[in-house]
Amino acid sequence: MKAEKAAAARIALGDVSSDSHVTVFGFAAAESADQRAVDPVCPRTALDAAGRENIGECVGKLRSRPRDKGTGTDFPSAIRQGVHDLADGTDPARPRVLFLLTDGKMDVTDSPSYGDPAHREAEGKRQLDQALKEAAQQKVQIWPLGFGSEPRWDELKKMAAGGYRKGCVDLPSARPEPKKVKPEDIGSALEEIFAAAHCLRHEQGPAPKRPPTTLEIGISPLATVGSIVVDKGDPKVRITYYDPNGDKVPTHGARHGSRFELAGGSDAVEALRVVDPLPGTWKVRAEAPEGHRSLPVAVSVLWRGELRGAITMDPPSPQAGDKVTVTMRLQTREGYEIKDPRDYAGLRVRSELTGDGFAPQELSLTDDGKAPDPTAGDGSFTGTVRVPRSAGGALKVSATLTASGLSADTRSQSGQVAPGQLPVTAAFDLPPASVHPGAGIAGTLAVHNTGRTPHTLRLSVTDLRSGLLSLDPATITVKPGESDPRKITVQVAPADVFGDRLGDDGLRLAGTVAVVDSTDHNRILARFPLSVRVTPEPGIWEKYWGWFLGGAALVALLAALAAAWVWQRGKRTDPNGLMLRLLAADGTVLGEHRAGRGHKGWYEFTIAEPHRSPRIERRPHGPYAVQRSPKGGAVLRKRDGRTPLPARGQVALTDTLSLALGEDPRPHAPASGSMPAGDRVGGRYDEYL
Repeated sequence: MKAEKAAAARIALGDVSSDSHVTVFGFAAAESADQRAVDPVCPRTALDAAGRENIGECVGKLRSRPRDKGTGTDFPSAIRQGVHDLADGTDPARPRVLFLLTDGKMDVTDSPSYGDPAHREAEGKRQLDQALKEAAQQKVQIWPLGFGSEPRWDELKKMAAGGYRKGCVDLPSARPEPKKVKPEDIGSALEEIFAAAHCLRHEQGPAPKRPPTTLEIGISPLATVGSIVVDKGDPKVRITYYDPNGDKVPTHGARHGSRFELAGGSDAVEALRVVDPLPGTWKVRAEAPEGHRSLPVAVSVLWRGELRGAITMDPPSPQAGDKVTVTMRLQTREGYEIKDPRDYAGLRVRSELTGDGFAPQELSLTDDGKAPDPTAGDGSFTGTVRVPRSAGGALKVSATLTASGLSADTRSQSGQVAPGQLPVTAAFDLPPASVHPGAGIAGTLAVHNTGRTPHTLRLSVTDLRSGLLSLDPATITVKPGESDPRKITVQVAPADVFGDRLGDDGLRLAGTVAVVDSTDHNRILARFPLSVRVTPEPGIWEKYWGWFLGGAALVALLAALAAAWVWQRGKRTDPNGLMLRLLAADGTVLGEHRAGRGHKGWYEFTIAEPHRSPRIERRPHGPYAVQRSPKGGAVLRKRDGRTPLPARGQVALTDTLSLALGEDPRPHAPASGSMPAGDRVGGRYDEYL
């Protein structure tokens, strides 16, 4: 029952049209005089802003019946109630759809209104047939949805086939069909068949997740209006919506050219209706207080869109008996090319050639990559037809696009049967290119005038929203006998013309270059498909990334050189291994001391017992320090400054003591302590630790 309530709310709130009405009622069976088969819950409610806001409250009145209140399944009464509510005072030209949710098979064996108990089952079948016949007469579609283990598939099929069979469009997907579903999937399943019945597109989001979480859902560039439906499970869950630009959108009002209206915000199911939504990936952020995070949140979108086409006939002025190629290219309502073939899934294209002197000729246009169609799945449908020999005068080729969820679009191109060879011919070539707003692309127009008079040709971009692309020059004059190619620039509009539609991936504009000979009664010489990819102007990094990388490499090289220089210099000045000799005033060697590795390149020391038994001892922050000199010898640092210590020579430390360098037979040995003179043994020095 909880799933049924959520499902009813999802389709009521998910309807994108504010002109729709919804009625909700429960049904079982009347098994005594004080019972009734149908329980009205929501009277006919217009799905405007107020109706959408109130629908969740009345749907909540659906209830389960106890066993003593009539628990049979009275399909005839339910269908008669639905047909009455849908047909009473409504326009038969509008779709009338009855969704029948059932968890069992027809059971009227305990209903006195069906007569004698022995004949109730047969009477129930007779009344069901009559109710279905009435539904068909009143143009009411019946979409049965069976769940649980008991639904009878044959009964579900019979009810779907017994109602009105013509859908909102002449497509198989719009014809009523039964469906079996698990109770936990009833919401998404009902939403799916609701979309099929109302010619809407339905996109299911990712797997439901418990809050806090962020769910993503895509909206097609074809969508003109849509509803993002969120089944929160718990009314305490709060939802925030973000558009493909990452901006938080209002629940009421307008932003970035879109208009928003939220309904059901305080209920377990809510829906954000968006008019002219930004195409791309939307994000739905779900948050909930503690104690309300146990139920998963699901998101889906229902949308209706507009599909346009641009048609070309090549050549536009054929001779009788010529074969012409017809191409219908799909576009959004603003003239942009469609990137994702899923956006026009289930599309039907019907085309025909009509004209003077012959019966209409049907064409088969396909997008399967088989000749004459050059590429499969690129949104261009191509076919060929031969102009009958009897043709003369006007020609017209037309094509109609039909797809579920998309308004039908018919495009046509008029031409004329050429009496003979035309004096002027033209062919346009534009190399593939990606450009930024405000830039231009150089193309070539090959022209040939075999006549004796000059001809003025007009060039324009058609089948595209005005102002996005233009041609320069827009007019050229071709002299008699001229056959030189002309340079034509396709100019792209500035960035502000595209607004928020120019995302990170850019846009592909799909138009047609029309070449008209104004000298020859505005005869159409040619119509060439035009496709231009427009990408956003790059930022500083994208524009100068090479310089940045080169600069970074140079900095890294300089840093490496500096580090090498510092390392090499440190190695050349490392005091480790210096043999320091302490000398008396008369030059007597009082002791030798081998320096170790220093602190910040300096080996620091002091003179212990300078007046009794002078010797050199290592001491951090001592009054003396030495390091090697890159020029040879060493450098002595005293409190009053630095003094060179040559390899052969001495420097005074005190009035009676001096320092000199001695030879170290172990330049890489560990540092030693002091060693009194005279303790040399076998050419090596003992170490004091």
